[in-house]
Amino acid sequence: MDRRKYLKTLALGTAGAGVLLQTQSCEPKETAAAETPAAFTIDRNAQELVREQKLASEKFFDAHEMKTISVLADIIIPKDETSGSATDAGVPDFIEFMAKDRPNYQIPLRGGIKWLDLQCMRRYNSDFASCSSQQQIEMVDEIAYPEKAKPEMAAGVAFFNTMRDLTACGFFSSKMGIADLGYAGNKPNQWDGVPQEVLDQYGVKYDDRTLEISVKFNS
Repeated sequence: MDRRKYLKTLALGTAGAGVLLQTQSCEPKETAAAETPAAFTIDRNAQELVREQKLASEKFFDAHEMKTISVLADIIIPKDETSGSATDAGVPDFIEFMAKDRPNYQIPLRGGIKWLDLQCMRRYNSDFASCSSQQQIEMVDEIAYPEKAKPEMAAGVAFFNTMRDLTACGFFSSKMGIADLGYAGNKPNQWDGVPQEVLDQYGVKYDDRTLEISVKFNS
């Protein structure tokens, strides 16, 4: 299964677009040091900048948890011929930010990582991040498909669903992810006026001022 194509389809769909629009406002921005308040920007007021600087100065996940998040994120969106992987797009940092910005993510994510490590210790005598790539995929396949997962995997399914949602939101709201989607946004174009044959049909023409100001301009 091509997970990237599946996630891209989700992002382009109505539900996926709604999630992206909701989370883009939460995308971490580069901020100055805490002692040097950042200037006002078009999408952040002074209070929001102070809050972002506070969150940026804090750390929620430890090194092992961040390594696990990175491995999972790259399994969900690996590098391909179009663009880099989830970690290349900064998704682990996005998930770290989201856990601080929305504390309701903290227990599900941290608990999910511990659940995953426990499962891998029982199967492979190793935590998830230290398992081989084949072992990691074997474990992920147990929880990545809710309709096929065993009942005892329910906690892992819920965790992986959360990770998949956050990874997709982080990647497809990043510069790399937007380029991967091929989304160009609104761009100015050049209007050359009503075709001459239509003007001739109705016996009208542009005056010189309209031609100079409204129709003809440098692109």
